[in-house]
Amino acid sequence: MQLICEAYQIFKTAGFTTEEMAEIFEEWNRGDLESYLIQITSKIFTIRDKETGEPIVELILDRAGQKGTGRWTVMSSAENAVVISTINAAVEARILSALRDQRLVASKVFEGPTPKIDMPKDELVAKVRDALYASKIVSYTQGLDLIKKVGEVHHWNLNLGSIARIWRGGCIIRARFLNRITEAYERDADLTNLMLDPFFTEILNRSQASWREIVALGVTQGIPVPAFSASLSYYDSYRSARLPANLLQAQRDFFGAHTYERLDKAEGEFFHTDWPEVIE
Repeated sequence: MQLICEAYQIFKTAGFTTEEMAEIFEEWNRGDLESYLIQITSKIFTIRDKETGEPIVELILDRAGQKGTGRWTVMSSAENAVVISTINAAVEARILSALRDQRLVASKVFEGPTPKIDMPKDELVAKVRDALYASKIVSYTQGLDLIKKVGEVHHWNLNLGSIARIWRGGCIIRARFLNRITEAYERDADLTNLMLDPFFTEILNRSQASWREIVALGVTQGIPVPAFSASLSYYDSYRSARLPANLLQAQRDFFGAHTYERLDKAEGEFFHTDWPEVIE
């Protein structure tokens, strides 16, 4: 839902009308992005307020509610050491939306760019679609990782492909996309990460350039895209053969003697350095 909202915000900033957005989402719903949420979003953009004649979506207060599902999902991920950065970004976006009074004050205090998107509309639509599709893959990847990990802890013997099929049967996240998830786990029941399935790998590789452009566009234009950004960072971290955690381990060993492993030694063998004293 948050990813869809970020796509909407980009389109709105670029000057798209609600009628144009309705057409875009309706078109998306006829393709690989077909889903209940994409479908209802296309319908939302067509509804106008009976009193003012304005699009009803533009009259709705930008303060999101939540029942707690996202919060306990984030807490569960922390307890089980599973990354769900996209879902976490969505939860935080709702929390920030609730700080509307503070945001109104901050909007008069803090500086930022005046958004101006010059990209041709058809090109922007294509790039946002790629960013949305890729981020959606990451979101499901993270959610399935959490389900898998908790299932292993509790010995539930879960079938992730069957779970995706159940979602396809009827819930708010039902989508054509879920068939691909089922197929991925039918190909490899022990799939380590959904992104590693050839079907999804090809989409991510094909979409990553546009994905980066949309995240960069958000940053340079001052448009918040927390879920797009978190998804891309997860993708880049996961594909990195080496992360800067070596420095983090050095820091931990410096202040707490937590020790570290070495590239030139056997895994599981830990070392400690006698670091110099720091004079404060």
